[in-house]
Amino acid sequence: MSSLLGGREYERDYEGFVELSHAMVKGRDARGQQLAVLSVLRSLMPEAAAERFRKWFPLSQWSAETNALITTFFFAWLVGPLERKPVEVQFKGEPATWNSGVQIKKCRYLEASGCVALCVNLCKRPTEEFFAESFGLPLTMNPNFEDLSCEMIFGQAPPPVGEDAAFKQPCFAKHCSLAERDPMPCPKLGVRVPVP
Repeated sequence: MSSLLGGREYERDYEGFVELSHAMVKGRDARGQQLAVLSVLRSLMPEAAAERFRKWFPLSQWSAETNALITTFFFAWLVGPLERKPVEVQFKGEPATWNSGVQIKKCRYLEASGCVALCVNLCKRPTEEFFAESFGLPLTMNPNFEDLSCEMIFGQAPPPVGEDAAFKQPCFAKHCSLAERDPMPCPKLGVRVPVP
């Protein structure tokens, strides 16, 4: 992220990471933000790794459940406590129950950023696209903006943006970290955010 921002200096802690994400939205519309994060995610994988992964681990119950398990072990530092859970998915046109759900109890990133737009444009949508594109594994992320939890469902494709409830969520306004800093146009809505 720092290199996308011209080598921007930042504190090498979680707060510094959130500061970088605030800087990522400046001068980018929603799709531009998503594409910037996608480029960061793509840069984390060696060339040809995605193609090999899709070939060796095609979409199956095993690949979805394994990704959910890996997520619970390696991503708590990013999002906070999480646990695996059974979820219903559609597989080959049939409903199935897989242990490929991950429940983030209270998303550390959403709480620290305090912004709906940062959640949907810098986390939800690029992560969903990255898993589908790189791993051939559908992923749906369902943030809950009331309690700041999030459900991840590996093996289920997300709805189109126009039908996705997360993209219809209004700005936090009074609690939005971007609105507190600068009454700029909301990076999600493209309208002025009133400062409380």
